[in-house]
Amino acid sequence: MKREHVPTLLLVFALLALGISAIGPSDRLTWFLEVAPVIAGIPILVITYRRFPLSHLVYVFLFVHAVILVIGGHYTYAEVPLGFWAQDIFDLSRNPYDRLGHFAQGFVPALLAREILIRRSPLGHSRWLPFLVVCFCLAFSAAYELFEWWSALALGQSADQFLGTQGDIWDTQWDMFLALTGAILSLALLSNAHDKSLAKATKK
Repeated sequence: MKREHVPTLLLVFALLALGISAIGPSDRLTWFLEVAPVIAGIPILVITYRRFPLSHLVYVFLFVHAVILVIGGHYTYAEVPLGFWAQDIFDLSRNPYDRLGHFAQGFVPALLAREILIRRSPLGHSRWLPFLVVCFCLAFSAAYELFEWWSALALGQSADQFLGTQGDIWDTQWDMFLALTGAILSLALLSNAHDKSLAKATKK
């Protein structure tokens, strides 16, 4: 398979996953709220592909993140079977799938933010880049928590499954901490690989 076909293939698989997740979800409103970033993100990536194609590494991780979201949307995060399996294996007190989702909420946007800042800002590879990327991811996570809060106020009990706190009074803090951890690990583990993928994407 040629490299230029990778984004198209990932797009097809993402649309397929989104379509499958829409078939008989546990709760239709929760499904829509959870997959809304995927529904909004796909057209943006398609529209900007020719003018601003991203590195293949970022496209791959955006696809992985989309799959995490659509699975959580289909079952609701508290009811994902894979999470129950992990809960039994590790003797956890709750389904941990939403923890994975919030970790990815920092891990993947860190790569996207890093790429945009490198290519479209004066920062380049300055020492401020990692700090600002992590700040962006933490701010994004906090904004998402505010969105969940507003949804709960507007929708009442209808938003309970979207919140997915599972009785944990520190759920909001855990969500932001995991996004922060994901962003830091993403930069620590993948910056070199990202630079190589970015060089190929911007090669004339």
